[in-house]
Amino acid sequence: MNQVQRIFKGWAKPGPVPPAVPVAGEGESCAALCGHFWVLQLENGHRFSTDDALTAWYGTSWAPTVKTGLDLGSGIGTVGMICAWRCPGARFVTVEAQAESVALARRSAAANGLEDRYEIRHGDFREPGVIREEETFDLVTGSPPYWPETDGIVSEHPQKRACRFEVRGSVVDYCRTAAKHLATGGLFACVFPYAPHQLERVQHGAREAGLVIVRQRPVVFREGDEPLIAVFAMMRAADLPEWFRGQTWTEPPLIVRTKAGGYHPEYSAVKLAMGFQP
Repeated sequence: MNQVQRIFKGWAKPGPVPPAVPVAGEGESCAALCGHFWVLQLENGHRFSTDDALTAWYGTSWAPTVKTGLDLGSGIGTVGMICAWRCPGARFVTVEAQAESVALARRSAAANGLEDRYEIRHGDFREPGVIREEETFDLVTGSPPYWPETDGIVSEHPQKRACRFEVRGSVVDYCRTAAKHLATGGLFACVFPYAPHQLERVQHGAREAGLVIVRQRPVVFREGDEPLIAVFAMMRAADLPEWFRGQTWTEPPLIVRTKAGGYHPEYSAVKLAMGFQP
């Protein structure tokens, strides 16, 4: 039994067992990501979240047979690596502008045995040449920053600031880039706040890019509360029948925790789908 199998206490399928657990350096930690996969993150920086996990889960659930994937603003690589674990035969490209996050993601990907089908590019996905004009992907994912820099208290930590505030583009930029690089019939999955004014922003981003939100699922973090975020699945309007382009299916909310504090049965099923005990 190798080191990974000895440490892992959950359930894992379908991804391969990686060759090693990443070694965390000073100021870093190593966290279980999905199945046997691990991710390196800064102890005081941006850490992978439920938002990231749900983006990957939703995208791969509605596009389970993808052969190629693209993750925009990939940070430390959580969304892209979860997608790669859930789609073991697919190839993925991720794009991230912050050098520190790129370095962490590359070490995590290497330890997870992904080098042959997982490319991490350092750059701003809005800049020409970072994603080649002719490149298209079956699945595009992204976790756009939630707020303009003028809203709220902006963190001094560069990782946290870029994760939550629109330092390098908004949800409109994510939608435009996704629409440009989706293969015919491809899917763009993202997460965004569900408050009415924020929902209007993601709807505007989709329209500006020529996308249709074909389905959306609000997320409730505690049973009885209002949804704080939602996951969205979009397709290019040009790829859809004309009669379908004005329709969005809103699914029942996904509840993360019950009123008593335990995981809700449906979220337990999500955890199981990502290789963890329910």
